[in-house]
Amino acid sequence: MSDDKQGGGADLGHINKPLFAITGGFILVFCLTALIDLDLLSGMVDTAFGWSARFFGLYWQVLLLATFLIGLVICFLPGAKARLGGRETPEFTLFQWAAMIMCTLLAGGGVFWAAGEPMAHFLSSPPLFGVESSTPEAAYPAMAQSFMHWGFLAWAILGSLTTVMLMHYHYDKGLPLAPRTLLYPIFGRHAIEGPIGWIADASCIIAVVAGTVGPIGFLGLQVSYGLETLFGIPDGFGTQAVVVAGLVALYTISAVTGLSRGIQFLSRVNVILAFILLAFILIAGPTVFILEAFFGGLGTYATNFFSMALFRGDAGLFGDPGWLGWWTVFFWGWFLGYGPMMAMFIARVSRGRSVRAIIIMLSIIAPLVTNFWFSIVGGSGIAFELAEPGVVATAFEGFNLPAALLAITQNLPLGFLVSVLFLALTTIFVATTGDSMTYVISVAMSDEDRSSTPVRVFWGVAMGAMALILISLGSGGISKLQSFIVVTAVPVSLVLLPSIWDPARIVLALGRQRREAAATAAE
Repeated sequence: MSDDKQGGGADLGHINKPLFAITGGFILVFCLTALIDLDLLSGMVDTAFGWSARFFGLYWQVLLLATFLIGLVICFLPGAKARLGGRETPEFTLFQWAAMIMCTLLAGGGVFWAAGEPMAHFLSSPPLFGVESSTPEAAYPAMAQSFMHWGFLAWAILGSLTTVMLMHYHYDKGLPLAPRTLLYPIFGRHAIEGPIGWIADASCIIAVVAGTVGPIGFLGLQVSYGLETLFGIPDGFGTQAVVVAGLVALYTISAVTGLSRGIQFLSRVNVILAFILLAFILIAGPTVFILEAFFGGLGTYATNFFSMALFRGDAGLFGDPGWLGWWTVFFWGWFLGYGPMMAMFIARVSRGRSVRAIIIMLSIIAPLVTNFWFSIVGGSGIAFELAEPGVVATAFEGFNLPAALLAITQNLPLGFLVSVLFLALTTIFVATTGDSMTYVISVAMSDEDRSSTPVRVFWGVAMGAMALILISLGSGGISKLQSFIVVTAVPVSLVLLPSIWDPARIVLALGRQRREAAATAAE
C-alpha cells in the first residue's frame, strides 16, 4: 500500500496515546521552563551536557566507528545481495531514492556548517594536528576534521545497519516500523509491547525533535540575517517568525502529501538547485583550491582516520572532554539522536534495495558527496581568507554561521544572486528534514503501520512553535537546545547497541536462505 493511501486512512484512534503523552508532555515542559526561567534550564542542560559528554563520549566514538566498519564487512557477505522490503524491484528510482536520503543529514545542519566548520578549524586548528592556525598548512587539517564530523561515521550511524534491522523485522517479520523494534533482539516481545517500547520510542522521538528544531531555529536566524544584509529588512524576531512560519507551512504540507508526492518532490528540487549552485561555485569560484582542498583533505582524513575517530586528547577515559565535547562528541550525539528515526525513514524509501546497496549508499557514496559539498562551500571560504585575511573571519567572529555563509557567497561572481539562491536552498534543505522527520514521528506514534494526517500536522506545527519560543529568548535558547541534543542521545545510543551484532546475523541468515533456494531450484 502506498504511503499516501496509508496516511489518508489513518485516524486518531490508531495513535499510541501513552507515547503521545510522554513525548508531547516532555517537550511542553522544556518550552515552559525556557519561558519561565531560562537560567534554570541552562544550568540543568549544561550539567547534563557535561555528564553526557564525559561518560558517554568514548562509547559513542567506539559505537560509530564499529557501525561503519561492521557495515563494510557485511557488504562482502553472500546475503548482502538480498533485497529487502518484500519487493524484488525498487519502489523509487535511483535518483529519487538518493535525493531523499542525501537531503536528510545535509538538511539537518550541513548548510550551516559547510561554511562555518572548515573556517572554524582553519582559524583554530584542531589539537590532533598541531599546525599553526590561519596558515596554508592549516587548510587540509581543517577540511579533514570537517570530513570526520560529516563523513563516513556520521552517515553510517544514520541507518547503514539499523535500516537493515528495521526492514527485516518490519517487512519480513511483521514487527512495528518503530525504534522499539531495534531492541527486539534483546527483549523479544517485551520490547514491542509495554513500557520498554514506550521509553525507547519516546527517547528517540524527543531526540529527533530536538535535533530538528535546532536547524529550524537556525534557519530563522540565518534567513533573517540574510534578508537584512541583502535587502535591508530588519533582522528581528518578527522577520524570524515569518521565516519559520513559512518553513513550517512548507514542510507540513509536504509531510501531509506523503513520500511519493511532497517529500520526493521537495527532495528532487533541492538536489537540482544544490547541483546548479555547486557547479557554478566550482567553475566560477577558486576551482583549483576547491579540488585541492577536497583531495588533500580526503588524504589527511584517510591517513589520520583512526586517530581522529578515537581522539581523546587530555580527556582520557572519563575526563573533561574540552574541545572534544564541543565538537566531535556534540556531532556524534546529534547524529545518534537522529539514528533510529532516520533508519525508519530510509527503511520506508528503500524497499526493493539490497543490503549492499543500502550500506554503500549510506556509508560511502553519501559521505563522499557531503565531503565534496563541504569542500566547495567551506574550501571557497578558506581560499578567500588566505587571499585576503579577514574577509570571512571578520564576519565569522563570534561563531556567526549565517555571516560566514554570506561572506563566502558575496565574494563570488554574481554574489548577490548566489546569496539569494543559497538562502532559498537552505530553506528547502531544512524543509526536507522537517517533512521527513514529521512523517516518521507520526508513523512511530501509530499503533498500526499507518501515519495519521492530524498527527503529522501537530508535530510539524509543534516543532515550529518550539523553535519560535527558543528564538524569542535570544541566542541562548537555541544554544541550550543544541546542548540538550547531546543529552537526548544518551538513551538513544543504548537503543542502537543491538545494531552492532544483529544485522550481521540477519545477513548471514539471508545468505543461507538464498543458498537453500538456489539448491532447491537446481533440483
